[in-house]
Amino acid sequence: NAPANAKLYNNLFWGPTQGTGGSTAIANSWMQLRNAGATARELLIHAAAKKWKTPVGHLKAENGQVINWKSRKSIDYGELVDIAKTLPMPKKVKLKEKKDFKVLGKEGSRIDGRSKTDGSAMFSMDVRRPNRATAVVARPDRFGATVRSFNDKKARAIKGVVGVYQIPTGIAVVANDYWSAIKGRDALEVKWNESKAMKKSSKEIVSDYKKLINKPGAKVQKLGKDVKSEMKKASKTIDATYVVPYLAHAPLESLNCTMEYNKEGGVDVWTGSQIPTLDHNFTAKTLGLDPKKVKINTTIAGGSFGRRANPVSDFVVETAEILKRAKGLKRPIHLIRTKEDDIRGGYYRPIYVHNVKVGLDENNKAMAWDHKVVGQSVVAGTAFAGLIKDGVDHTSVEGVDKMIYGVPNVSVELHSPTQDVKVLWWRSVGHTHTAFAMETIIDELAGLEGKDPLDYRMERLGDMKRHKGVLEKVAEMSNWKKRKRDKNKGFGIAVHFSFNTYVAQVVEVTVKDNNIKVDKIYCAVDCGVAVNPDIIKTQMEGGIGFGLSAALKENLVIENGAPTAYNFGEYEILYYSEMPEIEVGIVESDEAPTGVGEPGTPVVFPALANAIADATGKRLRELPFRLS
Repeated sequence: NAPANAKLYNNLFWGPTQGTGGSTAIANSWMQLRNAGATARELLIHAAAKKWKTPVGHLKAENGQVINWKSRKSIDYGELVDIAKTLPMPKKVKLKEKKDFKVLGKEGSRIDGRSKTDGSAMFSMDVRRPNRATAVVARPDRFGATVRSFNDKKARAIKGVVGVYQIPTGIAVVANDYWSAIKGRDALEVKWNESKAMKKSSKEIVSDYKKLINKPGAKVQKLGKDVKSEMKKASKTIDATYVVPYLAHAPLESLNCTMEYNKEGGVDVWTGSQIPTLDHNFTAKTLGLDPKKVKINTTIAGGSFGRRANPVSDFVVETAEILKRAKGLKRPIHLIRTKEDDIRGGYYRPIYVHNVKVGLDENNKAMAWDHKVVGQSVVAGTAFAGLIKDGVDHTSVEGVDKMIYGVPNVSVELHSPTQDVKVLWWRSVGHTHTAFAMETIIDELAGLEGKDPLDYRMERLGDMKRHKGVLEKVAEMSNWKKRKRDKNKGFGIAVHFSFNTYVAQVVEVTVKDNNIKVDKIYCAVDCGVAVNPDIIKTQMEGGIGFGLSAALKENLVIENGAPTAYNFGEYEILYYSEMPEIEVGIVESDEAPTGVGEPGTPVVFPALANAIADATGKRLRELPFRLS
């Protein structure tokens, strides 16, 4: 939430860029903060030594004080600041060993927990600038359509409407208040040019993608001998096709942004930004300003999941476009996207199709693995296009780009077709679909060899100690070896590595009359040093709930080039009452901390699919899961 300043607040994994995403927060800041704390401690001790004319070796710092352990004399840190800031910065400081941690590794309350609970927390929707005007935008239903002409006479006649402006994405209506803006937008008469608009449906896209399966794609991974030749030698072949739909991020706080000109000729911006550097630069570019004249005030965001980390800063740029045209009003502009605008506006997790062919020898052991992935690139044509190497968008194949189960001959290829539907990373990005395909096929292979799914994984993971560690932990938590085989009951297990974190889950389900009820989920996580175990647990719970919602309900359907959903009535998400009990176990580790915001999400898809198969004998390969 710091001011936009990439040099000062650089994300070390991206740089020079300020932002949060890819589960990098603690991983990025771990050594920075430890060194900063140790440096401050060193300076305060030396300040006390100077003040007291005492040898440094007689002093220690703890609990907000510097203490002379010989004389027991003490002084508060605050009294030493003026001296400390005059001292030379130490070139190297000694960091605490893990055994000496007093705060790290202990559960602690979030400092923003109280304000979020009592309603005093400031989200971007809560920003109220003096004399602000509210803006909403009329956009075409079909992706790719543009404005042909419009008549704003009736819109301007609505009481409270103060301006109507054409911007690159549609027609903006500006009013004294939100309701007047909505009524003004409803009164607009817009004719859309649909000559280049999308006409396809989700079904047609999936059909097109399935045709690409039989064509060569960009090479992602190749191990061993030629897979096609080896496949011909197989005694048996598994051929499985997986389909996952477009998904909206659907944060509960709709996208919004407030922007105003200041007295210095620059602009001030208030928004819940994931990447302030992008929002800062795109605002300056849109308004023709020196970036130094743009100030981003980053508020708390009521849900992002990747949506507010847009590579083109779409809704922030839209606000700037309106502010530029409404300059004569001399008022702050608060752009609000309704939930319908948000859900129907694109920037979805893409549709993906996977086809996996596995050749088995006479003992049903996997000897050849041919894997095709088809789906839109989320980075092509953006500031992140550098992630594409040799035609492969890594974010499309992360999770299947390295064979961990010891199959000797492997081929993985990628097709990245384009569509008019705008797409974006969605919590856990490529892992949302790769873990689903990978870990369900592994379960099938275990069954063909007549082995327990846990035992099969443990045998084939070789020296993957941390994969095995979370599997052992979750098996112990769930009493996997002694699980009860009641009628209609199923148990599924899966493990996946994402964002440098290892997660294994066991899902318990009851399936009756084609209804899937998730009873309990066990989750084991190895994310290195557990900085705050409570936050790790809640992030796992949140990630699991997010994934479970997509596994059981979410599906952004396109018909004739337009989404069929308008709000949560059509785009269903999981209800709180449908959440199962979740038990989280953290594997003890001395490794540097890694991500926890996203790694809980991918594993729930295959673990649930495997549990359903265990209960019913049916292998479900399309999301959301349906038994009838």
